[in-house]
Amino acid sequence: MQSNRIPRRDWLAGTGASLLTLAASAKAGAAPAQPQAEKSSAAEDAARARRMQWWHEARFGMFIHWGLYSVLGRHEWVMENEGIPVTDYEQLAKRFQPKPNAARAWAKLAKQAGQKYMVMTSKHHEGFCNFDTKLTNYCAPKQGPGRDLVREYVEAARAEGLRFGFYYSLMDWHHPDGALCATNEDARKRFVEYTHGLIRELMTNYGKVDVLWYDVSWPLDARGWESERMNNMVFELQPDIIVNNRNALPGDFSTPEQEIVADQRGRAWESCMTLNESWGYHQADDAWKTPKTIVRNLVYCAHDAGNYLLNIGPKPDGSIPEESVRILTEVGRWTSRNAESVHTQDRCQPHRSNYAGFTRKGNTLYMHVYFWPGETVALSGLKTGVKSARLLASGQQVKFQQDRFRVRFTGLPAEPPDHPVTTIAIECESEPLQDTDFVRRERPRNNV
Repeated sequence: MQSNRIPRRDWLAGTGASLLTLAASAKAGAAPAQPQAEKSSAAEDAARARRMQWWHEARFGMFIHWGLYSVLGRHEWVMENEGIPVTDYEQLAKRFQPKPNAARAWAKLAKQAGQKYMVMTSKHHEGFCNFDTKLTNYCAPKQGPGRDLVREYVEAARAEGLRFGFYYSLMDWHHPDGALCATNEDARKRFVEYTHGLIRELMTNYGKVDVLWYDVSWPLDARGWESERMNNMVFELQPDIIVNNRNALPGDFSTPEQEIVADQRGRAWESCMTLNESWGYHQADDAWKTPKTIVRNLVYCAHDAGNYLLNIGPKPDGSIPEESVRILTEVGRWTSRNAESVHTQDRCQPHRSNYAGFTRKGNTLYMHVYFWPGETVALSGLKTGVKSARLLASGQQVKFQQDRFRVRFTGLPAEPPDHPVTTIAIECESEPLQDTDFVRRERPRNNV
């Protein structure tokens, strides 16, 4: 994962990945890479809808980036960004000695924040496995931690009633075949079998797994990774799992990074974002998002039926940075009062306001007022009749007046009654729809 506005994985995919894959194909005599999978069948669509129902209702999840880079505390890409030799970086595995069951605090905070699922790095780009594996000694049980950190995470998530998943980086800066696989067919075969073997262990050793979150397919394409075989294995072992699109196949959902962009093809999507500007622990990164920004991002995602996967980067001992706790605790107070407005599967059409955002559940429109205007809140162009309105956090009824061009909610307090965002639940006669162009065209104008 990378914190830049244009994710580094996209740059890699668009340049080095294509060049190296072409080189590998030419050297190995392989056929050109095939296009992504064809449209799925009706049966596959129905099965996907069943598997993903909980995920759509969840809307809000916790991402956890934790590994050897946490020991240095200078961003999760520190190995590559600082050009640290592999032999030097390996020594961090001995210094990585987190306190037992640190994940229990993560899961408790996630639940308190209103997050319904968690996704943890089982192996990041550095190549270190946080789980027990028979395929390498470069893993938590055989190094400093002396135990299976993924298992502790799984047990913590289950104890709090949360769904959980595994992040897995295909790119590997440590394995000797991690880059050689692009130009040497024997290396590719070895590395692919190693990769498939690690994923098989993750899908076999921890009971039911809810999400597999691939990342960075550099330096191979779907054909090189044998991604179709990879996914077939995953679904054979975990029939109810959902997988993302970062092993160069479409998967079950798209993954915009550090931005909120609904998939234009109507596919399921999840926006993953950081709390500051780093995924892994970065002791000097103080660019923290405010609780209001987090709530607004959650609303923006829910408006277009997307999920919000918000990251924490635990310290090397596994403790959560104090600012992360403070922010998520405040967000949790808001979600405890306003949960019904974001845990919804419905897309929302109304979107025009200079001080509010919108979500919807059935015929109820939720108006999330970010910048409180005072005693009157107005919405232009609502084409649907309003039956009633209330402040969501308190249940207090709100008076309103509606005509062809707007609805005005009146008698409100001068100061916002909820923090950091006040939500008005508006019960409509049918699905709420907005047309501000109609207002612009049809609103009476005085003669000059």
